[in-house]
Amino acid sequence: MAEELRITPRGEDYSRWYTDVVLRADLADYSPVKGCMVIKPYGYTLWEAIRDGLDRRFKETGHQNAYFPLLIPMSFLQKEAEHVEGFAPELAVVTHGGGKELEEPLVVRPTSETIIGHMYAQWIRSYRDLPVLINQWCNVVRWEMRTRLFLRTTEFLWQEGHTAHATYEEAEAETLQMLNVYADFAINDAAIPVIRGIKSAREKFAGADKSYTIEAMMGDKKALQSGTSHNLGQNFARAFNIQYLDKANQLQLCWTTSWGLSTRMVGAIVMTHGDDQGLVLPPKLAPYQAVIVPIWRKEQEQVLVTESAIALERELKAAGLRAKLDLRDNYSPGFKFNDWEMRGVPLRIEIGPRDVQNGQLVLARRDIPGRDGKRGIERAGAAATVQQALTEIQANLLARATAFRDANIVDVSSYGELKEVLDGPGGFCRAWWDGSSEDEDRIKEETKATIRCFPLEQPEGSGTCFYTGRPAARVALFGRAY
Repeated sequence: MAEELRITPRGEDYSRWYTDVVLRADLADYSPVKGCMVIKPYGYTLWEAIRDGLDRRFKETGHQNAYFPLLIPMSFLQKEAEHVEGFAPELAVVTHGGGKELEEPLVVRPTSETIIGHMYAQWIRSYRDLPVLINQWCNVVRWEMRTRLFLRTTEFLWQEGHTAHATYEEAEAETLQMLNVYADFAINDAAIPVIRGIKSAREKFAGADKSYTIEAMMGDKKALQSGTSHNLGQNFARAFNIQYLDKANQLQLCWTTSWGLSTRMVGAIVMTHGDDQGLVLPPKLAPYQAVIVPIWRKEQEQVLVTESAIALERELKAAGLRAKLDLRDNYSPGFKFNDWEMRGVPLRIEIGPRDVQNGQLVLARRDIPGRDGKRGIERAGAAATVQQALTEIQANLLARATAFRDANIVDVSSYGELKEVLDGPGGFCRAWWDGSSEDEDRIKEETKATIRCFPLEQPEGSGTCFYTGRPAARVALFGRAY
């Protein structure tokens, strides 16, 4: 049993550590279809918390949920040349249905700009119909060659927002608004400090005019693109004839956007906060915020402790907390401690016969391992104390992740320095940039690093490009990424 719970230390093999945590914390399992995964109840509950936190924000900004077909005519993707070229290697194509060859192949949804563009062309007639603000929660399929649970799978769950506007300015405001929604969720719910930025021409979404991103630093100092928001300009409107009559009764093309965040966010949480004991979950998203472990040695103590534990669970749930009472009688308290630590539950509450007699409880914080994270509290008013502890854990996880990220962003002034950082300690390299897309390609080929983004928060003034030596007006973040 101990071997089943063993997790490879991060320092020994970070990739193996990640897989161990995902599997042994019961987040997901491998599917019989290569590249796909089964999301287990514990992992799906975490995804539901992510979904709910985002969905609330979407609705607060005026968006409505809808659903569009999984199967898309191949001709739809071919209408936007850059789009089909960008996705062609990843497409899953259906050629037969009902025992017959289809007149036109159907693509299993890799993203929905095309099918939604087709529908918007049917729905939009006048400026009075704008803006159209729609989101859908769904699955998509992209035929990935190299997969990893949650981070990159052939099928994954996500949300994709698609909006249509009367002007470029409105579309750009929408694109930035949703980028900020993602950043707010990542920082305040997932406790992941993200950098908001714009993608380079090489890294932008296929078919977009501009792509914005939130970039996060994982525990191994690699980058993870955690959400993207795209100003599509009029590219898809032109391809699908999405038009409206303006106030002067003139026919105009719409301006459209799309934005998405996926189950990759689960992987981001694992790698941002996890340690050698397993998951460390932010309280706002954890399936269970507190687990209660009753402890007794003698049979006559069992009834006393269990009754007190049941009452405590009821009290915590009444206060709106997600509490779990572990009454499994086939495992020792020590095993339960390790099990829930591995699952990342923010707080463990221990209660034994002496605690019942003295009107006390023991709290153990997941974010502070060992004795330093344990303290006794009064049983009276336990719900308020637990809530305060959860608030402190949430803030500590964000502060810790922010300090780690900031300590591993290095300013470089030469290509040699960039290579030294990437091949040495790792992290993000921040540098003035005035290179071409071809320069970017060469750097990627030689170092496996890409421009993660041009941060929206730029330093004042200008500098010298670290690669070309030319004057540069903006700073880029380089890093190796998942």
